[in-house]
Amino acid sequence: MEYFFNFNKLGYLKAEKPQNCIFCAIAEGSEEVDRLIVYENEHVIVSLNLYPYNPGHLLLMPRRHLTDIRSLSAEEASAMDDLTKRCLDSLDRVYKPAGYNIGYNQGLAAGGSIEHLHLHIIPRYQNEIGIAELIGGKKVLVQNPLETLKLLRKEFAAQGQHHQKGR
Repeated sequence: MEYFFNFNKLGYLKAEKPQNCIFCAIAEGSEEVDRLIVYENEHVIVSLNLYPYNPGHLLLMPRRHLTDIRSLSAEEASAMDDLTKRCLDSLDRVYKPAGYNIGYNQGLAAGGSIEHLHLHIIPRYQNEIGIAELIGGKKVLVQNPLETLKLLRKEFAAQGQHHQKGR
């Protein structure tokens, strides 16, 4: 499916990537990658998906490079679970979706384009399919991810969950 407003995904796919894992580069604060961090703590980073399916599409990733959910420490698993719930609460307040798709990408064969364990939270809305999707096979995104980033950072800050810059 193509986007009418797709933020140059083809350019991203063809561009040079960092030598190491993109999510690890985000965790390390690398200037080589886009950092769309909404919130982070000692164990987990909450980031916007650079190419979202819907406004508010979040990725939760352990700070430590892992490829299997069974490798999460008890503290990391607890932090992932806690932040999943906080993200849902924040998304409910900001976007009021009708539902969510929530799931891990584990392994490239499972559709994960980045081999670093991550959880997708995708807000879903009633009557999501529109004429562009039905006829043109294109997805219309209704919000620029940078606007989404501002809204969600503001919401997390309002709940006392400040983005910790430099982490």
